[in-house]
Amino acid sequence: MRVLLSMTIAALMIPALAHAQQDATAGWRPGLGDLMTMTVQPRHLKLGLAGQEKNWAYAQYELHELEESFERVAHVWPKWRDVAIADTLQATMKEPLEAVEAVVKARDAAKFADAYGRLTATCNACHQSANVGMIVIQVPKSSPFANQDFRPAKP
Repeated sequence: MRVLLSMTIAALMIPALAHAQQDATAGWRPGLGDLMTMTVQPRHLKLGLAGQEKNWAYAQYELHELEESFERVAHVWPKWRDVAIADTLQATMKEPLEAVEAVVKARDAAKFADAYGRLTATCNACHQSANVGMIVIQVPKSSPFANQDFRPAKP
């Protein structure tokens, strides 16, 4: 009888617990800066490191992850202050991302540096236009990821 009673109580509580969990996260909306720092900036950095190491498979992966990060930013923050983030990202990032994709697919290290530099400059131009020009992104000079090797895997 106790087992049956315990199972009945548990079955009744599961929907309530699920609802409570939804309520706890429903109002949470990460800030634009949070999303940029947590998702966009690390993907930009890892893409740069992968390209510098000529790890084209990983560079392709990080490029895709960077594109998805921008999509998340646009979804969560379609507008920030007076800036139409979704429209701005679409208008400014499409060409530089496509240029990086082309050189990654071509496995062209020399052209990667140029395309990645243009992508980075576009990030900074966007920051300038949004009146947060004090945020300056650069081509990575070293890796903050001491636990990750960006060189291509050995077969």
